[in-house]
Amino acid sequence: MRKWSPLVAVCLGTFLLLVDVTVVVVALPDIATSLGAGNDDLQWVLDGYALALAALLLGAGSLADRYGRRLTYLIGVLIFALASLACAFAPSVGLLIAARVVQGVGGAAMFATTAALLNVTYQGRDRGVAFGVWGAVNGAAAAAGPIAGGLLTEHLGWHWIFLVNLPVCALAVWFTVRGVAESKAPWGGRFDVPGTVAFTVAAGAVVYGLISASVDGWTAGSTLGAFVAGLAGFVVFIAVERRSDHPMLDLGLFRRAPFSSLIVAAFLTQAAAFAVMPYTTVWLQQILGHGPVDAGLLGALPMSVASLLVGVLAGRALQRVPARWTVGMGLLLIAAGDLLQTRVSPSSGGDVLIPGLVVVGLGVGVVLPTMASAVLGEVPRERSGMAGGALNAFRQLGFAFGVAVLGTVFGGVYTDGLDTALRIAAGMALLGSVVVLIFCKHTPVAERSVSAPAHA
Repeated sequence: MRKWSPLVAVCLGTFLLLVDVTVVVVALPDIATSLGAGNDDLQWVLDGYALALAALLLGAGSLADRYGRRLTYLIGVLIFALASLACAFAPSVGLLIAARVVQGVGGAAMFATTAALLNVTYQGRDRGVAFGVWGAVNGAAAAAGPIAGGLLTEHLGWHWIFLVNLPVCALAVWFTVRGVAESKAPWGGRFDVPGTVAFTVAAGAVVYGLISASVDGWTAGSTLGAFVAGLAGFVVFIAVERRSDHPMLDLGLFRRAPFSSLIVAAFLTQAAAFAVMPYTTVWLQQILGHGPVDAGLLGALPMSVASLLVGVLAGRALQRVPARWTVGMGLLLIAAGDLLQTRVSPSSGGDVLIPGLVVVGLGVGVVLPTMASAVLGEVPRERSGMAGGALNAFRQLGFAFGVAVLGTVFGGVYTDGLDTALRIAAGMALLGSVVVLIFCKHTPVAERSVSAPAHA
């Protein structure tokens, strides 16, 4: 059991931070009643966490490489636990939003280090098993959020969607202290403060713009201003990183077509597989009249179970197949699953979503573990935190992008809008598949040397 303690520690944290992206979806009506929150407030309860998570991931990964991945992960878990407690007892919606942002800070420290900790801990067959299980937890957690939120909200109250985090955080700390060895990059040098600030501002502005677009429209002043600020931030970030002796993100990694194509695939996977979930949940509750528990079960459980089974049962075998095929074909499954769900009609029941959700779950179970290990296989081991932070930052940016784009066409709770949103999500998955199949040409991850030069 001691051999798998690091995997348990990492999976506990991963499950928590990804569940909390969507766990509040079905609890929003109760939160509005309890705290007197308006629609804009509720949007920020949902998105404040995602904003901090996306903006800080890359900086957290760079900090972890320099000062210790185990230490960074533990600090992230403790911040997440304290912020969860603050969320549960927030007396106003403003304080709840603030606590959700702090939760995102802790989540970023955790998420930026999870893949890197597995990469430096496990080798050979164990590495394939570890990434298979971790990838399955990724897919299952993102889909399980509405289920957990529905059960806790309906039977115990919305406060418990945050209180339940505390014992899980305690377990994560115990397993980490007991079984995870410290690791860090061997190089010295100062922490890249200008690069970290530039990326945080840029990513934060872009996510804010996407949130604003889904609320105020794509041509609103707040939306356009945020996008301009984000673009300027990314220009500054690139300029700073090109001149830095110790960059937080080595831009030379993007010269490798497999690395770049996998980052694009990560962005599109989150948009295609998960961004439609808030809208299917709304459709199930407000059009079909399901309660929070039923909406969570119908809208997420089939996907969660399928993803978990693929990762657990086939994770190690998938690591021996070139990522070009696993990620590419997995994205095709996600596209097919999205299209299967377009059979929704005003007269259909919630069970019409189940076949498509199962197929999406199969695709997610194939894509996430192999994508993570393939990205880490493209960089030296000492840059694991950097690569893991970049991968997960683009995943969160993809989720925010997908929610904004699909929210524009959803336009409320209407069946036609959900149908259109699902078709767009399928197109995103298809685009990601094409990119990977064309550009991700490398050997199976299990046969690669993880110490290969970053600038091959």
